[in-house]
Amino acid sequence: MTAADRAERTTAADALCARALEEAGAPEAGVALVAVGGYGRRELAPFSDLDVVLVADEGYDDTELAALAGRVWYPLWDSGWKLDHAVRTSAEMLTAAEKDLRVAAGLLDMRHVAGDTNLALRTRTTLLAQWRRQARRRLPELRELVVGRHRTVGELAHLSVPDLKEAAGGLRDATVLRGLAATWLVDVPAADLERCRNQLLDVRDVLHEVAGRGTDRIAPEHWEPLAERLGLPGELEAQRHVRELGRRVTHLSRLAWRRADDVLRRSPANRPRRPELVPLAPGVAAARDEVVLERRARPASDPVLLLRAAAEAATRDLVLAPATAARLVRECPALPEPWPQEARQQMVRLLASGPGLLPVWETLDETGALERVLPEWERIRLLPHASPIHRFTVDRHVVETCIEAAALIREVSRPDVLVVAALLHDIGKGGLTEHSVAGAPIAREVARRMGFGPEEVELIATLVRWHLLLADVATTRDPDDPATIEALTQHVSTPEALDLLAALTEADAKAASTKAWTSWRAGLVLDLARRARASLLQGAVPPPLGGEEIEVPPAALAGELAVEVERVPDGSRVTVVAPDRIGLLAGVAAAFALRRVSVRAARVWSQGEHGVSVWDVADDHLDPRALRDQLEAIGAGRVDPATRLAPRERPADQLAPTVVVRPEASDQATVIEVRAADRLGVVYQVTAALAALEMTVRSAHISTLGPQAVDVFYVQEAHAGALAETRAAQAAHAVRAAISERT
Repeated sequence: MTAADRAERTTAADALCARALEEAGAPEAGVALVAVGGYGRRELAPFSDLDVVLVADEGYDDTELAALAGRVWYPLWDSGWKLDHAVRTSAEMLTAAEKDLRVAAGLLDMRHVAGDTNLALRTRTTLLAQWRRQARRRLPELRELVVGRHRTVGELAHLSVPDLKEAAGGLRDATVLRGLAATWLVDVPAADLERCRNQLLDVRDVLHEVAGRGTDRIAPEHWEPLAERLGLPGELEAQRHVRELGRRVTHLSRLAWRRADDVLRRSPANRPRRPELVPLAPGVAAARDEVVLERRARPASDPVLLLRAAAEAATRDLVLAPATAARLVRECPALPEPWPQEARQQMVRLLASGPGLLPVWETLDETGALERVLPEWERIRLLPHASPIHRFTVDRHVVETCIEAAALIREVSRPDVLVVAALLHDIGKGGLTEHSVAGAPIAREVARRMGFGPEEVELIATLVRWHLLLADVATTRDPDDPATIEALTQHVSTPEALDLLAALTEADAKAASTKAWTSWRAGLVLDLARRARASLLQGAVPPPLGGEEIEVPPAALAGELAVEVERVPDGSRVTVVAPDRIGLLAGVAAAFALRRVSVRAARVWSQGEHGVSVWDVADDHLDPRALRDQLEAIGAGRVDPATRLAPRERPADQLAPTVVVRPEASDQATVIEVRAADRLGVVYQVTAALAALEMTVRSAHISTLGPQAVDVFYVQEAHAGALAETRAAQAAHAVRAAISERT
């Protein structure tokens, strides 16, 4: 079955319709028979209907037109074709299209078959003009219809019984994309779309013959004969072929609708000929809602540029322009092994970006970029899940697991390990060996290549190897039996690994389906994790307080503020020493935030009568004198950072900050752990809130992991030790209030 077969069927149907109109005694002018829908597009399948409309000029006698229509329809019925017919004047065609969006979309493919050619062409031209004129008003309605259909039917690439027409990525979407292109508002890759559309039509033609009837749904028993007639090696290859086409059309559809949304947001009177480039990161810029390359970008000398562009697009929920991704695949050199630190960080940012990950990952897949950064991806690409509980193919499930894991990064100590384990947890599927067993050595090799240290590599491999363990033990063993805890902790032997495994288990289940993470199952899993963690923590040694000794600068010995700046490869290391006082740390944090300097890590401790803090920042052009002047102005009250650094509005899809007191972490101080979106001002807000309560921060451990800041503060009373329980609760409440962004 090919396009030639469809053309032959269309030619035969056209001849039949033309003969019927002629034999019905139709006049030469004023009446035309037109094809619409699939017949209008010349894509008749073996069991397709003939969608036809008898169109008349205004003023044509209604009685004569009805009689003429009857004489036309009967021979078509007698021929054996199924007929979907209508009779309208040209004005009624426009009115019907105005009232019903579905009718309007179907009439875009109107094609003259017989009768008055000028009438057919004039009507079609008027309909197209109306479609373009009303596009800005009607596209939102069309978008709602498309989204509703997708929600009801599902995705062609993932359905166990795919619907070639109505599913997302199916023939209906391909037709909608043609309608979008007809508005002249949005460009759609016509050649790519037509290739996919024609191949889906080939599959449908074969499906009709295999099923012996008109159907768009591929039942399980159809795959094997489909593979044979399509010339594919087997059932699995036939599934991959169909799902690949569906995924490609879905990808084109997502891009087209994103671009349509961008057009609709802009006023028709304010459309710049060339979009303004807004720099985002080295070599990367935004053009409206798409991530592209800066004009001075040099991909041939920047192996991390591909991951950097992808991470920026995903974290900002922008489109990674396919042409940009394809160019980067062609021109960027291969990443060295192990990857440089920035490459690993950008991959973590990408994986932890949440919902923005999916469209960017699809672009990386479609452009061949994944083959460059993760060749193991081919093992699971478009691989169907054996379990019916899964709603997606294995590769899409993995991406959905990363998206779910991104919502849990506040609950673990190593978000980077969590999201990489989420990416790799099913990488062993597709072979004969149990997939968690097969996946562990693959995950170990990928993590090593990404540049993780030996401990992190083993932790990732452990999570992949045992990612099913927690759910299995929780749902199949007696929770009160001591052996149940042992069954878990003999393989997952640290609280950190257990917390990561619990988060991975939850993300994996939620990505599979709603049935996989019911409240009952969640209760069993989380309760077992809680019991096991308590078991592992018995006899734990608290972390030491303080930091290393340094030589106090003369200025600090004289009671002044001392600031030293040391250049490091990717920024600066700033050491601040001053007479110790409550609020000193808050002042330094405020100075960095006001100068819009991103803090990567910090350590702070008391050394005798002096407070010492060492900060690793992303700015490599800091002026120590200017920084000292600003610190002195803040300390003297000439600059008030509170107003300028107040929390701003938090996006609705951004995780709320969390503040947790960790009483088990230290006997000498109260440990407060703060997790929030990585933004300027968080450290200042926390330390200022504690200073206002006359509490002192004896040690702080500040770091950025992926898209979030993880800050741990060891807090004491000014002249005593750890906080009392009520004071600890007061501190946590004050910190939470200080960093909680308005929504």
